[in-house]
Amino acid sequence: MNLFNTIFIGLKEIWAHKFRSLLTMFGIVLGVASLVGMSALIKGMENGMRESMVAMGGADKVRLETQPVPAYQDHLADQAPGRTIRDVHALRKGAPLLRTVAPQMSIDALLTRGEKRCDPSECVGVWAESLDIDLHTIAHGRFFTQIDEERANPVCVIGTAVRDALFGRPEELGYEVIPIGEIIQINDQPFTIVGMFTQYMSEQEAKEREIARTTPKTSGSEDSGPKRQKGWGGRGGWAFTRKNLTVYIPLNTAWVRFRAAGDKDGIPDPRLSDIDLKVHDLEKMETALQQARNVLLVTHNGIEDFTFETQENQIESINKQIRNARLSGGIIAGISLLVGGIGIMNIMLASINERIREIGTCKAIGATGLEIFIQIIVESVALSIVGALLGLLASGALVKMLAILSPMSNSPVVTWQAEVIAVAFSAGVGIIAGLFPAFKAASLSPIQALRYE
Repeated sequence: MNLFNTIFIGLKEIWAHKFRSLLTMFGIVLGVASLVGMSALIKGMENGMRESMVAMGGADKVRLETQPVPAYQDHLADQAPGRTIRDVHALRKGAPLLRTVAPQMSIDALLTRGEKRCDPSECVGVWAESLDIDLHTIAHGRFFTQIDEERANPVCVIGTAVRDALFGRPEELGYEVIPIGEIIQINDQPFTIVGMFTQYMSEQEAKEREIARTTPKTSGSEDSGPKRQKGWGGRGGWAFTRKNLTVYIPLNTAWVRFRAAGDKDGIPDPRLSDIDLKVHDLEKMETALQQARNVLLVTHNGIEDFTFETQENQIESINKQIRNARLSGGIIAGISLLVGGIGIMNIMLASINERIREIGTCKAIGATGLEIFIQIIVESVALSIVGALLGLLASGALVKMLAILSPMSNSPVVTWQAEVIAVAFSAGVGIIAGLFPAFKAASLSPIQALRYE
């Protein structure tokens, strides 16, 4: 027998026992579907995490955080100044490796308009640099001018979720709402809306909205009942929800109208809630932060009550979560494929016992042990490959089901790398599972095989 005939006979044997072969392949089908499905789920999760990180400012963003003073400076704890506008001016002058320095002053705010209310994710006094720091884009109207800042004008720029809460959703009203020039109350003080940010959403949500926009509605297509959100913040993800619920007011306005009067004891609080930085060059991040640290030690009189939080920490956390998810998913899928391989080995051993006389006849008319060995291996690999291909088809249905049921901001994404790995691993399982049955068949004695009852 030549190699082609060996392969043909092996495939013919599988076809002759279709139902048994299908049951044997079932373990491989489940293993491949679980491997591809798990990989797609993890890829979607990774995309969502990275989109959120970019939405919050990108990898070059650094936050100046407060921290307790070191133990050796405990006696100076009551003198720690915290983050102030003095730090901002000093960083701009003394840290040339920083591209942008943006102060922020948070306000615990409640927004109202008539009977409608909104609790924003953040209401902050800012300078124009915060647009670059937080990657905000003005869709309608304008941002603050220097006159707004100097005069502490009661103006604000809002996100689309704030617009939806106070003026209504365009999808429900049937027309676009652009509330430029409208007046809202921030802690019972009137503010004029001069600008509105663009609507931020994940790539997945953008695709779904585009499909919904271009797909004509039928009379029975409207959903009845409340809409179900998938995960915290819905399909858009928490970072996009946070940005859409943002309200910006001029920094000086935040100070004059909400901070200068002081709190319950009447003492004004000049400290900033946040100072965000961006560096010119990511490769010089450490040097830039050392520059900033040197400047801040001067403005804080040597008191080290601050630290830097970089996006690199989030990147490392994301990578760690992805590695752990891939490891656990790979182990689960590997076990499934291993179980499928055991099923193939079992059925191949049973098949050999049924075909002992046939193997003896083949050897008697000239078939070599190597040809018998190859035939059994071909049957085993064919079972695993066909099972892998069926598993890829099953994984498509599984991924679609995960996209519906998965509480993630990004739907699962099937990658060709996962499919190739699944098929290759299945072929390897088929080879390993067929080795012992193939050795057993190849070592049979023709005389004993022909006498077998």
